[in-house]
Amino acid sequence: MDGRNSSLFVDFVLKGLPHIDNVQVPVFLILSIIYICTLVGNVLIIGVVKGTPSLHTPMYFFLINLSFLDVCLSSVTLPRLLGNVLSMKRIPFGECVAQLYFFHFLASAECFLYTVMAYDRYAAICQPLHYRRLMSWKVSMCLAFGSWLAGSLHSITHTVLTFHLPFCHSNEIDYFFCDIIPVLKLACADTTLNKTMILANIASISLSCFILIMISYIHIIVAIMKIKTADGRNKAFSTCVSHVTVVALFYIPCVFNYMRLDSGSSIDKAAAVFYTLLTPSLNPIVYSLRNKDVKEALKKICH
Repeated sequence: MDGRNSSLFVDFVLKGLPHIDNVQVPVFLILSIIYICTLVGNVLIIGVVKGTPSLHTPMYFFLINLSFLDVCLSSVTLPRLLGNVLSMKRIPFGECVAQLYFFHFLASAECFLYTVMAYDRYAAICQPLHYRRLMSWKVSMCLAFGSWLAGSLHSITHTVLTFHLPFCHSNEIDYFFCDIIPVLKLACADTTLNKTMILANIASISLSCFILIMISYIHIIVAIMKIKTADGRNKAFSTCVSHVTVVALFYIPCVFNYMRLDSGSSIDKAAAVFYTLLTPSLNPIVYSLRNKDVKEALKKICH
């Protein structure tokens, strides 16, 4: 392609997942099952919590937000990926811009929300006498709204910085969705500012949130160890381990990818699969369906 500005591009081409030429049908089926499970699991959680007055607490309010984010995040990437597997690789320029914006908006909002949820559990377990004051409905609403707002501002910044560049090297994006780093590789202008912003913003936000979550859960585990009954300790510890595992599956691949700006290996794409496809499908199981209160509420609704 010539050196025309990106605004004149009709479309891009997504190369998609590597090494699937001979297994397109199985991959399509697996991705379809993941998408269906993600939608059903998260919509079920939203319905159960909203339909059960006893679950109208800050903890489950944040879970509703997380489930809604997971539904939206999966819908931003998975339908396009399913089409890509079936050789529908072209994506209009405007859709590519929208995909990049909404992906980073929803993913970063989820980063902040995981941190808020860890703080909520810290307040409930380590500061039980002050929990109602620390996590009042007003505070909970502000924290949730702040997560969404921060995610939107973060995404707008990177979307504008990315797509104001001219693209002339190629229109083929070596990735399975429109993400910042693969798109920047097509630019024929200096991308130093963009890469600096990625390191200073995306990686630092993800790493900072992850560290705050770990600190919260360390305090929680210390408090759990003081529980006198073995059953109580095991139950609480099992819940914490599950939560930390899901958070790690989201944060570690994310930081791994965005700290390696010049890499384009298959490892990066495999890492991206974790926080774009698998984590949204695991969240309903780990955060809610393993929860006794949610299971009891689900049984009542089914009956």
